[in-house]
Amino acid sequence: MPKQTEIQRFGEKLKTLRKHHNMTLTQLAEALGYSTHTYLSEIENGKKIPTTEFVLAVSRLFDVTTDVLLKDELEITFQDNL
Repeated sequence: MPKQTEIQRFGEKLKTLRKHHNMTLTQLAEALGYSTHTYLSEIENGKKIPTTEFVLAVSRLFDVTTDVLLKDELEITFQDNL
């Protein structure tokens, strides 16, 4: 039985972060230096696996660890100042 990739939830987490920061896919693409949002959409929908550079860029943009992004067993937590 082949081993499943351990980053199956990356796209879900990316979408959660994007929505939490009230960003559209287009805005996220611009923030990360992409000319279109197609690649990001494919990542969010699990059709593409992100590159290391992409994971690092998302980590920096949203100030989250790469561990949280890459490890399916870790959840994203938000600490908003209310």
